[in-house]
Amino acid sequence: MPSGPDGRQAPGGLRPPGLALLLAEARGLFEFNASLLLSPVLMRAPRGDGHPVLALPGFLASDLSMAPMRRYLGELGHEAHAWRMGRNLGGLGRMRESLRARLAEIHAASGRKVSLVGWSLGGVYARDLALQAPDMVRYVITLGSPFANDVRATNATRLYEALSGERVEDFAELREAIAGDLPVPATSIYSRADGVVNWRTCLLRPSDRAENIEIHLASHLGLGVNPAALWAVADRLAQPEGEFSPFDRAGPFAIAYAPPEQAISA
Repeated sequence: MPSGPDGRQAPGGLRPPGLALLLAEARGLFEFNASLLLSPVLMRAPRGDGHPVLALPGFLASDLSMAPMRRYLGELGHEAHAWRMGRNLGGLGRMRESLRARLAEIHAASGRKVSLVGWSLGGVYARDLALQAPDMVRYVITLGSPFANDVRATNATRLYEALSGERVEDFAELREAIAGDLPVPATSIYSRADGVVNWRTCLLRPSDRAENIEIHLASHLGLGVNPAALWAVADRLAQPEGEFSPFDRAGPFAIAYAPPEQAISA
């Protein structure tokens, strides 16, 4: 049975990303710099309608990691919100009540449904929130989030379990629900070059309200600041409430996106 750099085996048969990809995660800094250099191009993305967007950070990250995303979305006309819960130390079961309270707070203040953008573990939280409170959620976008297939196939599993006090096998029924279809439109953005999570754990089942968008060569640590990912997030959030159309891979970052049929093939 395959194992990852930490020696852990993935019981479902998926392999965590190899050591070479893990070490290459340092390129995330270049993705951030690229987004800064390409900011004039990024500002040509479709504008939002002012609805609230809650940005959820990944494992071990804080609101600081999502600051570029929030600032970008704010400049495009969205009402971007931080999660305000400090560093994300994991705990799907432990965090549910606090996350729902934060969502309800934003929903009540704005009087509008809230879109959720979650990076890595933050995307798992986002999908769970959509299941809990579909009446408060408008759209879900995940970035490199391991919610499907064998979610143990990551290079962060051991650390997650140590810090959160949860085993990946805990809440099996909840995790199965999170991996299934959501009651709201959803987009999963991922990269086969991800050095932290196996990209197959990021795939949702495509439907008339759900899609996968693969970004060539993006890193896990840089996906939330990758210019092609930022453009895709802005484009998806600009859709009118209650409407969904597949992502148009044309535009200034067309070369960065895999064709739709490739995005779901193994």
